Amino acid sequence: MKEFWNSRYQESEYAYGTEPNEFLKEKLEGLTPGMALFPAEGEGRNAVFAAQKGWDVTAFDFSESAKVKAQKLASERGVEINYQVASFEEFEAKESSFDLLVLIFAHFLPSKRKEYHRKLSQFLKPGGLVILEAFSKNHIQFNSVNEKAGGPKDPEFLFSEENLKADFSGFEILQLEVVEKELKEGNYHVGKSSVIQMIAKKPE
Repeated sequence: MKEFWNSRYQESEYAYGTEPNEFLKEKLEGLTPGMALFPAEGEGRNAVFAAQKGWDVTAFDFSESAKVKAQKLASERGVEINYQVASFEEFEAKESSFDLLVLIFAHFLPSKRKEYHRKLSQFLKPGGLVILEAFSKNHIQFNSVNEKAGGPKDPEFLFSEENLKADFSGFEILQLEVVEKELKEGNYHVGKSSVIQMIAKKPE
């Protein structure tokens, strides 16, 4: 899997473009900047955008190629991000140290998903927010006929509302819905898609 992502991120173009995810862009408006964590951040488009908005950003991904592209983008946009090359098992931070956790198309092994979400939740301060957008279980109907729609082909890697409620049990769910939308993110998220969107608040 690491080899796959390194290969994709070694391409000259940014795989998912350089502009931020629209859901994240919308939800950051009105939030007071603080400390933000971006796991599985890839080439940095979302982390860099948050840094431009005044957030103190930490990001990680297991792809060395992704970090190179992310740092290049940050330099071009005149911001700094703390980007680490690490797996979910390797990444460590102080508990309750981030105001915001951002998970954009971060799909995990089904056997690890809940464990990873629980670990990341520990890094969030009481009252901190999770902003998540990922492909829903319904997305199979789109990426099975349109390769460019992207996302996992195995339904077990896709998200349901029940998955997220269980993984973030105890959180206040402020928004959770499955939405059909046209994606236009670089070369690999193009076309009609089914995504799940969540905003959740860690109990204070």
